Amino acid sequence: MSHPSLPADPNASSAHAWAAPIALPAGTTAVIYCEGQFGEQDGKTANGLVRHSERYEILSVIDSTHAGADAGMLLDGTVVGIPVLNDLASAIAHAGHVPDYLICGVAPADGLLSPDQRTVLLDGIARGMHIINGLHEFLTDDAEFVAASLLAGVTITDIRRPKEKKDLHLFSGRIFDVTCPRIAILGTDGAIGKRTTATLLVRALNEHGIHAVMVGTGQTTIIQGGKYGVALDALVPQFCSGEVENQVVAAFEGEDPDVIIVEGQGALSHPAYITSAHILRGSQPEAVIVQHAPGRRVLGDFPMVDMPTVESEVALIEAFAKTRVIGITVNHENLSDEELSSSIDEIELSLGLPATDPLTRPLTELVDMVLQAFPALSPRQPSRSGV
Repeated sequence: MSHPSLPADPNASSAHAWAAPIALPAGTTAVIYCEGQFGEQDGKTANGLVRHSERYEILSVIDSTHAGADAGMLLDGTVVGIPVLNDLASAIAHAGHVPDYLICGVAPADGLLSPDQRTVLLDGIARGMHIINGLHEFLTDDAEFVAASLLAGVTITDIRRPKEKKDLHLFSGRIFDVTCPRIAILGTDGAIGKRTTATLLVRALNEHGIHAVMVGTGQTTIIQGGKYGVALDALVPQFCSGEVENQVVAAFEGEDPDVIIVEGQGALSHPAYITSAHILRGSQPEAVIVQHAPGRRVLGDFPMVDMPTVESEVALIEAFAKTRVIGITVNHENLSDEELSSSIDEIELSLGLPATDPLTRPLTELVDMVLQAFPALSPRQPSRSGV
């Protein structure tokens, strides 16, 4: 995977990085640190970067619990040539040089670094690697990290650090001037596959000749190199709807798309996360696709709470916003292929909506889900890029 070099930014170590594109030092090679979490819910940033990265050439993933595996095979049963290695020294040896970046690929619910994680990132700095941090804990506010980066002459980029409040947007109503359909990919839990489904849907629509653009709402999409996005869960709630609206309007005005796909966060029913509400208000989607994991019995990071049914989530979304759910995408975790097929059939029978698993079923099923709801969408060209 090759990527163009990015312009140097001498202020990146203290820059308030927010929406893509983020100015970064030259170079694109990267190692992802995801010890003990790769392939798990709290490793979703690493998982996403292995599946899709426009900005970085991912050389390896660090997770000693899966050392020796191919990252793609571990995630999706497909070899991608990105090895999972034991530690940072092994990653550098495998690369044959010190890679440009060390990306923190873990995404715990509290967004904070453990002592062991701090040690690895500081080691990366000492070896001359720039740090990409998507956590709520801003390393450019940490005296130890700042001193280490200055000594090593490298940068630290805190993806979730928001813009100054004077530069943030309140909801303005400009969303009502966006004339193309907006489809939000929401879900019944966090870390359930909403971003993956959104990315695959945009790619499939563009390959079908329908110009689709994605608006991200989390740190992983921004790290991946998405052109439009905001790390929504780091914002003061007053500005959340307005920032979503602003990114959707920017995508509409900048790309003239046929359809805009908005990445979801959390779940509307989730007791700890309210970001879905802001996505619904800010993007005013004509339609919603709901991602559900039938094999998940309790919420991922909150095991004291039972998973909602997909039926209850659909009802809540349609009661909360002037929109309609047009289909269900299924996360196949904890399900055999037979159980997955049965779950898809049960959902379609219960809700009268199409359902599919984007990772194991043909992506044409996902495209058909959109075309059934929006038959006026038609191909412009054989293929266009829009992720």
